[in-house]
Amino acid sequence: MSSKLAVVTVTYSPGEHLDEFLSSLALATEETPQVIMADNGSTDGSPEAAEAAYPNARLFRTGANLGYGGAVNRAVAEIDDDIEFVVVANPDVRWHPGSLDGLLAAAERWPRAGALGPLIREPDGSRYPSARAVPDLLSGAGHALLSTVWPSNPWTLRYRQDNEAVTERTVGWLSGSCLVLRRSAFDSVNGFDSRYFMYMEDVDLGDRLGTAGWLNVYVPDVEVTHTKGHAAGRHPELMLPAHHQSAYRFQADRHPDLWQAPLRWALRAALALRSKVVVASALRQRQIDETATDR
Repeated sequence: MSSKLAVVTVTYSPGEHLDEFLSSLALATEETPQVIMADNGSTDGSPEAAEAAYPNARLFRTGANLGYGGAVNRAVAEIDDDIEFVVVANPDVRWHPGSLDGLLAAAERWPRAGALGPLIREPDGSRYPSARAVPDLLSGAGHALLSTVWPSNPWTLRYRQDNEAVTERTVGWLSGSCLVLRRSAFDSVNGFDSRYFMYMEDVDLGDRLGTAGWLNVYVPDVEVTHTKGHAAGRHPELMLPAHHQSAYRFQADRHPDLWQAPLRWALRAALALRSKVVVASALRQRQIDETATDR
């Protein structure tokens, strides 16, 4: 086993994605890192099958559905203290050849990098905006309210940084679907905030790393492919409210003063209303899709 890095992936019935994750990982680095599958309650047998098939993969049952950040924290606690880098990636990531070694090489170029992330491709080859600015209250609200009806609104463009050059650079935060984390940086901010069950935990981590003096570095010369949302797509009635709750927590934590309480109340009410609207829309669309499939 490598003494330089370990890999953590959070599993929740990931199906065939997990096998592709592990098989492609073997081509992503010349090292043989330990892989810890932090399992939040899978019922499809895929983590057990992966542990049997891949000698460097270890199944670690968290004992409950802890959410993403909480499960990662529990798994990282299982890793030896002398591991320099921890790779955190979703089980539906497909590694491109040499991609992980490319991220580790970038870490050598950026000794103050607390987190490094690749260019993430969608399954159709399009680029996912995985390197973004930390949202303030105005840009976050503008993006949330207008992104679906006016995708080119200035708040979404500023938040997603779609107009930024695709070059190696520092950013506000990086998608938690594929991250290389310097262990000393991760430990210095006490890892992910486990209060976030799902979504925004990567935004929060990137923001706290930056506040602590570390850098979040986007490395677009390195690419992976992410079949995102396989769990969220199955359960929009659970995942979409969690997204809105996390968005509230992120802003509420950053506006904690007593005089800001009316702002927090208004934000909570607006996000709760938006959550109900988007959940209803997602459930209607799922019903339409299922009806079409049955025909």
